[in-house]
Amino acid sequence: MGVSAAVLAVALAALPAQLAQDVAQTANPPAPSAPVSTPETANVPTLDALPTTPPSVATPDDAPEEIVVTAKRRAIAADPLENFNETSFEVIQSVDKAFVGPVAIAYREKIPGPMRKGVRNFLSNIGEPIAFVNFVLQLKIGKAAETVGRFGINSTLGVAGLFDVAKKKPFYLPHRVNGFAYTMGFYGIKSGPYLYLPFIGPTTLRDVTGRLMDLSLLPFTIGAPFNNLFYAVPAGILSSLDDRAEFDDELQRLRTETNDPYAALRAYYLNRRQAEIDALRGRKTTPLLPDPLAAPSEDKPNIAPATDAENKEIGQQEPRPAEKGNEAQPQPQS
Repeated sequence: MGVSAAVLAVALAALPAQLAQDVAQTANPPAPSAPVSTPETANVPTLDALPTTPPSVATPDDAPEEIVVTAKRRAIAADPLENFNETSFEVIQSVDKAFVGPVAIAYREKIPGPMRKGVRNFLSNIGEPIAFVNFVLQLKIGKAAETVGRFGINSTLGVAGLFDVAKKKPFYLPHRVNGFAYTMGFYGIKSGPYLYLPFIGPTTLRDVTGRLMDLSLLPFTIGAPFNNLFYAVPAGILSSLDDRAEFDDELQRLRTETNDPYAALRAYYLNRRQAEIDALRGRKTTPLLPDPLAAPSEDKPNIAPATDAENKEIGQQEPRPAEKGNEAQPQPQS
């Protein structure tokens, strides 16, 4: 009993110190030892290495990307050289807006109407032999004879063509445009690729070839003065200025009322030329391309104004806008 009591007394004395040590260890646990890397756990990511935000989840600072849709003009078979043609168109239009257009408008506004009309009649009369040759090639003998009559009357009574006497009473011989491009189209030669060329503008391979043949006919068959640069250059400039001035209204509409002036002018030209060739062959025309200036509706097809050519003789001189100073004045309302 004496030994047991002594042992119990020592245990009870050591109990408070052991209890205090356990409490201290609970409050301040020892730092965990570094895990031992094994081949099985070497590539396993730890919890601290995981990203705090999944990569697929956008943060509030991310801005939405802007989506830009660019419309591309649909390519057409008639214009395989579109890139070249459009570049030429943009350059020439810049020159036209800066120089050619203002000069043409000044020519229209500053030169008296009768004088401009006389120059136009003179140049038109010189082109009558070209029209005659092509009417013969197209086997339209009646129109060829009328063309000869016009040329004779205007060259004499019309003072070298300055006055268009032949179209008035008692002759009633209208001016008809014709040329080698028309003849090629009449016999079924296709227009070929569309072109937009300096000094010429919209044309096709067939039309530019025919135009060169037209310009070469008189110099090679008659000679002077048609083969003289002192005649050819002024005549070409005056003709181009007059055509540019007369086309100004349509050109401004194509520029301002369409989203794509290049495609609009292309459609305008190709439709008009197709209508003229169809009228020459006595066929009803169908526009190659939608008219850029026509307002489509449910009951009215989108067709070009050039199709009106089927209702008149090919080459019939189009009515010119009223000369300045000759416009009809509005009457006051009573």
